[in-house]
Amino acid sequence: MISTNSRRGRAALMAGHCVGMVDLVALPVWVGTLISAYRFDPQQAGLMATLFLAGAVLASLLLAPRFNRLNGRLVATLGFGAAALGFGIASTTRDFATLAALHAYAGIAAGAALSVTHGTIARSANPHRLFAIVGIALGVFAIAFLGATPPLVAAAGGPALFRVFAGVMAVGAVLAALAFPVPDALGEGHARGGAPAGPLSRAVWFGVAGVACMGLVQSMTFSFLERVGSDRGFSQQAVTGVLIALGIVNLFPSALAALLEKRWSARRVLLVGPVLQALLVLVIMNSPTFAPYAAAAAVFAAVMIFTHTFGFGTLARLDPSGRALAATPAMLMFGAAIGPILGGTLVKTLGYGSLGLAALVIDLLAVFTFSRIPQQTGAALPVGVPA
Repeated sequence: MISTNSRRGRAALMAGHCVGMVDLVALPVWVGTLISAYRFDPQQAGLMATLFLAGAVLASLLLAPRFNRLNGRLVATLGFGAAALGFGIASTTRDFATLAALHAYAGIAAGAALSVTHGTIARSANPHRLFAIVGIALGVFAIAFLGATPPLVAAAGGPALFRVFAGVMAVGAVLAALAFPVPDALGEGHARGGAPAGPLSRAVWFGVAGVACMGLVQSMTFSFLERVGSDRGFSQQAVTGVLIALGIVNLFPSALAALLEKRWSARRVLLVGPVLQALLVLVIMNSPTFAPYAAAAAVFAAVMIFTHTFGFGTLARLDPSGRALAATPAMLMFGAAIGPILGGTLVKTLGYGSLGLAALVIDLLAVFTFSRIPQQTGAALPVGVPA
């Protein structure tokens, strides 16, 4: 039996997080490729990504309440394997309806696998630290993906992107089959510490809503990060360099969040994070020159990663059963699913600047929901210490 504290178990969880959260890394290349290589308009391209994310939300919502009764290894292996098959088929067609259906199918499959991955992380001895570790892995993955995929797509064409996705999902399936760990649990339907898992508190639901709002802003902006640079006349080499820099920067927020777990108030981080996110979107979408765009874009995803790490630890303390965090794909991707189609519609009708105003409104809502989390539960407490 492989535990979450073993090297093999952590490696499988790291891979599952990277593979399942591929949208957090790939959205600019994904939407940009659908526009440039497949000739879809921004709204259509955004809809494709939205269908994938909506599928992930649906799978997570269905599986999260049943997390304690699921075989995590089986679900992760079959989920990532099915997603690999879907993207493999997607690489063989250019038909809009077929691609749309395959995006939804792959999202459901990957979302199921990611749901059990995050639920298992939540049931580890220190969810904040383990989520930070898998976040660091995502940063490494981002550098490799953003450095290699755009040139590959430029050389081999749009279908190469879906072949990359298929390969990534297949790796996740193999590692899940070999080493996916069992959660640190004391019995079905019981929380860590042995207490029966009751209804989720209002504080948990406010935390979930806040993460969903930040996920919406993240995906709405990230989907058009590459296109806004290209449409402003910045060279492809310069924009690719920004994406690589973003990947490098993403190595640090999770590690920093782990170091600051006991030093910074999680509640304060949750209140400040959305404000910084909105300010960065305003710069990215309104800067006519390259330097401000590049600086804001390079750190944009890092704000979400850092803030969400503290949010993950907070929700793990509020709900030790792991059910709320098994729904992490739903809380992230509910907002993220709306983001690409909302962003595409705003860009098509009102221009890129409208994304900044939308981000400001949504992130203010996130600040409000996070403010409803009581101060004592937002503090960074060791696992097992009552909030």
